[in-house]
Amino acid sequence: MKVLLLIVAIALILLSLLQSGKTEGLSAFTGSGDLGLFQNVKERGPEKVISQATMVAGVLFFVLVIAIRVFE
Repeated sequence: MKVLLLIVAIALILLSLLQSGKTEGLSAFTGSGDLGLFQNVKERGPEKVISQATMVAGVLFFVLVIAIRVFE
């Protein structure tokens, strides 16, 4: 069960890294770029698939952590 948790954790990290950034680097800290925090941006195509896979991996990660804690 811990091996499965390790695999899901690695998948979650990789999927998080594959997602596109919402801001352009350090422009968010310097104030030179528009943050667009409240923009309604729809994800499409591969971006949407990666986003949904990240959500599934995150939920699976937390379920596995709780299951390991309860059953071991």
